[in-house]
Amino acid sequence: MKISVVNPLTREPLYDFEAMAGKELSAVFEKARKTQKLVGIMSVKQRIDEVVKISKYLIENYKSISDRVVSETGKTQFEALSNEIFEICDNIDYYRDHAEKILKEKTVHTPMILMGKKSKIRFEPMGVALIIAPWNYPLIQCFLPSILAFLAGNSVVFKPSEVTPLKGLYEDILDGAGFLKDAIQIVYGGKETGAALIEQKPDKIHFTGSTRAGKQIMAAAANHLIPVDLELGGKDPAIVFEDVDIEKTANGLVWAAFTNAGQSCTSIERCYIHESIYDAMTEKIVAITKKLRLANQDCEDCEADVGCMTADFQLKKVEMQLKEAIQKGAKILCGGKTISGTQIMPPTVVTDVTADMELIYEETFGPVLPLIKFSTEDEVIDLANDSVYGLSASVWSKDMKRTERVAHALKVGNVAINNHMLTEANPALPFGGIKNSGFGRYKGDFGLHTFSNVKSIISGPNNKVIEPHWYPFTKLKFDTFPLLMKAFFARPRKWVQFALIGMKLDNMGNKEKIKVND
Repeated sequence: MKISVVNPLTREPLYDFEAMAGKELSAVFEKARKTQKLVGIMSVKQRIDEVVKISKYLIENYKSISDRVVSETGKTQFEALSNEIFEICDNIDYYRDHAEKILKEKTVHTPMILMGKKSKIRFEPMGVALIIAPWNYPLIQCFLPSILAFLAGNSVVFKPSEVTPLKGLYEDILDGAGFLKDAIQIVYGGKETGAALIEQKPDKIHFTGSTRAGKQIMAAAANHLIPVDLELGGKDPAIVFEDVDIEKTANGLVWAAFTNAGQSCTSIERCYIHESIYDAMTEKIVAITKKLRLANQDCEDCEADVGCMTADFQLKKVEMQLKEAIQKGAKILCGGKTISGTQIMPPTVVTDVTADMELIYEETFGPVLPLIKFSTEDEVIDLANDSVYGLSASVWSKDMKRTERVAHALKVGNVAINNHMLTEANPALPFGGIKNSGFGRYKGDFGLHTFSNVKSIISGPNNKVIEPHWYPFTKLKFDTFPLLMKAFFARPRKWVQFALIGMKLDNMGNKEKIKVND
């Protein structure tokens, strides 16, 4: 099947390619399984050295790489640099210092009742990891999960979105960096290719995308009992209390709503503002929004704050949501209409929205900021939690005890206080959602453990002692064991009594063992 790629800003065709299928996919997985044997026996330090090569290449070639990202996504140059290239390098830098410790075999507590035993946890490779990525952040959503899977000892098969495939760029980066050949392989195609990749039975699937597609991925993976991480959509609320600095907060809200033209699962999609400052905050938000510079069809490299919509089908969906909201009484304070003949939607601020509008209950993947008034803390917590999604949220106030209290009450996977989306900026923090926003966590320690077989090991000496809990089960053991329980679980523990009964049971193990004639 032929797939065409266009520049969303200029709408000019870029290139066509054929989706991979059949024997091509089998060959990819054959290489992946063969390469994984090599990756799996490498030390963590050796794997770190490999991924550092990627970081160095990105830094040295940032301009040509960001140009390519901009040409297929329509985002601004600064967003391509900061949200894609910098974040990849930042995460690599973190794991450069921490991956060995995170993946190191760990000795853990062994209870006294298992005296003489030792317990430990090992983090071992799973095998071949399949990464399926979305179109809104095509570079980081390729390299970050792929790098985490590789550091954990896996080989990787990665499928970018057919909307922003960046065909050839991933290979240029990997080859140019001198990265281990075939450790990360790229497969190009659409939904059919993704489904066919799952039938190759990878050992782990990491999917980032819509809730609808996530359910389909999960259903297909269930046929083979393949473990899945799902990073899905969001309807992220921001809660703004009456004591905030209005100018600072307004600037933060505007950025968090319109970054990447609102095409982020963690951008603000519902902004709840305390009634006492609602008018002042709304006025400031609209004034700042009107000053934002839009991407220009005639000048892709010009300074711009907000890029265009990447996918025309997503633009149509946002337009329909706005149309429905207006029909039900919502008011557009600025923006709201796509520039004719383009995929450029100006940042849009909406008021008078109600709970029955899609702008409130469905994900809006575009530059739209609905403003909602609230009165009390309890009320706004209920409003924020009234969603099928649970990805991220933010709380804005000078009262830090209140921000912590509200953050704890929000049913989401990530909360930023007096900022938004900032949990994603710290590589040490895990990222993921609940409810229809998916499950599983990556980044931080979880980012490596989610791609690991977490193996528990307990060991003891091979001596002549027959364990008392082995056969035979005698009446004497049954009568003695409760005495051990009472001594062990007492507070404070009755250690002397416990030790004496334990020795008695050990002796029973040898005395009452099943005797077999040699």
